[in-house]
This record gives sequence, C-alpha cells and structure tokens, in this order.
Amino acid sequence: MRAIGLILAGGNNNKMRELSYKRAIAAMPVAGSYRCIDFALSNMTNSHIQKVAVLTQYNALSLNEHLSSSKWWDFGRKQGGLYVFTPSITADNGFWYRGTADSIYQNINFLKNSHEPYVVIAAGDGVYKLDYNRVLEYHIEKKADITVVCKEFGEGEDISRFGCVKTDADSRIIEFEEKPMMTNSTTISTGIYVIRRRQLIELIEKCAAEDRYDFVGDILVRYKNLKRIYAYKLESYWSNISTVESYYNTNMDFLKPEIRDYFFKQYPDVYSKVEDNPPAKYNPGAVVRNSLVSSGCIINGTVENSVLFKKAYIGNNCVIKNSIILNNVYIGDNCHIENCIVESRGTIRANSTYIGENGEIPIVLEKENRYNV
Repeated sequence: MRAIGLILAGGNNNKMRELSYKRAIAAMPVAGSYRCIDFALSNMTNSHIQKVAVLTQYNALSLNEHLSSSKWWDFGRKQGGLYVFTPSITADNGFWYRGTADSIYQNINFLKNSHEPYVVIAAGDGVYKLDYNRVLEYHIEKKADITVVCKEFGEGEDISRFGCVKTDADSRIIEFEEKPMMTNSTTISTGIYVIRRRQLIELIEKCAAEDRYDFVGDILVRYKNLKRIYAYKLESYWSNISTVESYYNTNMDFLKPEIRDYFFKQYPDVYSKVEDNPPAKYNPGAVVRNSLVSSGCIINGTVENSVLFKKAYIGNNCVIKNSIILNNVYIGDNCHIENCIVESRGTIRANSTYIGENGEIPIVLEKENRYNV
C-alpha cells in the first residue's frame, strides 16, 4: 500500500478511572487474549502497510513491552517495520507531547524520511476491522485533502465524548464539533484519517509555528472550510474503550456469537503477542456458561456471561456473573462477583462479595502479599 501508518497511543484518560493508573488505554486487555492496540496494528498489516509508527507517552511501560517484538504483526522486515516513539528531550525541545499534533511534530523526521505519498493516522483505543485501502481509494476518488472515517450512531446514544460531524450530499464535512455538550448530529469521527504525507508535514509545521498542538481542533476544525475534508462511513462494528462503561460493554459484546464470529473466524485475522500458557483447566464442579475463558485459567466455581483473561484462578463455590476478570487474578473460595471489573494481579479474599448495582460498574482492587512471598 502506498501509505505509512501512525498510531496515536499516548494520551491519558481519567474516564477510565483506576484502569488507567498503571497502563495506557491502548494497552487495555480486550476479548480475553488481545490488547486494544492489536486491532489497529492488525488493520495496518492486513492493509499491507509495511511501515508503522506508534506514538506512546502516558503509562507506556506495559504498552512498550507488548510492542517489543514486531513479528506478531508481521512488521519484522528490512523494508519498513514497526517503530515506537516516546517523547525525548533534545537541545531544541524539552516538552512531553502537548497534544496529538505536537506528538506528530516531535517525530516529523519519520514523515520526512519516508517516501510513501499517503499517511494513515489511527487512534490506539478503537476495536474494529477496516481495510485502509478502501479509505485511500475513496480519498483519491473524492480528491480530498483529508478523509475522516466516521460512524453513524443510533438516536439516543451518548456521543458527547466524540467529535461530531455533519456532511453535505457529497459527504464533504461542513461542520465538525469536538465533544459537544449538545448536538443534533448522529455521525461521529472514529479518529482514523487519511492524508497526503507532504500536506500533513505542511499542516503540522504550521501548527507548531503558531503554538497549536491538537490535530482535531487545530487542523480538522480550523480548516474544515479551507480544505476538502470528506467523511468515509464505516458500516461494520466499531467501538471505543475510552470510558469504563464503554470498555465493559465492548468486552461484553464479544459474548455475542455474531461479534465473536466477525472478529475470530472471518478473514482478515486479528493478531497479538502470543504467550505460551497452558490451556484453561475446568476442575470437577466447574460450571461455565456463555463466557470467554483465556489460556492459563483454572476454574472451580460458576462463571456466567463473563470474560476471563489469562491466568485467572476461580476458587471453589465462587459465582462470577456479568464480570470482567483481568490477567493473573486470584479469587478465593466462596466469592460472589457480579457486574464488576476485577483489576489484574489482584487477590480477592475468600468469602468476599462485590456486586455492581443500578448500572454502576465497580472496579475491584484487592492486593495481598501473593507476589512478595
């Protein structure tokens, strides 16, 4: 493909509450065995984009570890490859990334040293499948300056945390509001863009010269009447995990047969870093209904409508319902957990009860000396 890829994965997000205390949003576990960034990386390699840069910053330790080898997404090649860029102090710059545009500007040599004519920019917190070639073909057909991948939401859904757009009959964007309090638009930006490389360099350098740092506010919104910015409508599944509620609902979506079939059985595949864990073990008395159970889990109790990530232990007489159990959690005997998210590496004491009520999704944080012995 005649494009390079940029994945923006450096932002902080307080709406994820305790879940973002020790990891980047793009590193959040999804669907039992994946990280959120796996979907963007898989889309890049499935679209034959051979050169991809991931821009990381906030709580990037686990994310950088996940990206330590490019072979899982087939980027280990002489031409191209996977690049991970973090903020660096230089003689000319002493700042962390101050925004999405600034993160690109601080790594602008990556763009200048490339030869591909186009750039695909994607957020690291989206769960979806997309052939970026189709977006590029649409971009060229429309003679667009920038193409924004958009998604139509249903009436009544909360879209205040997204950029909302309005288009004319030719799909050209005529209005762009970033996270409006109120809007009558139902079309949102997914944070995926296609733009010519030289034009991106020009716009980013102009932003930097004017002390502007945000790609959406300082480029898309500011230039919507000066540049030809078009919307490409995404018809397939797309979700964003930028809040606790959306993260919970996205994982619960994978309990639906049609969603599992779409991501796990239909081409193209979604790739991730592979860990050599043993298969899940179901001891006598274990009952599992409509759940995703990952490798390395040991189950003694009852699990219903839940997602269990790698190496979770469920004790005797436990009841786990409508919950997400993250990696390496130990749950003692006789526990009842319902409508909750249990943070990774937690130890839940025996006879504990955690139940989320009235639509609230508690995040269970329990630590013991299991790792200090």
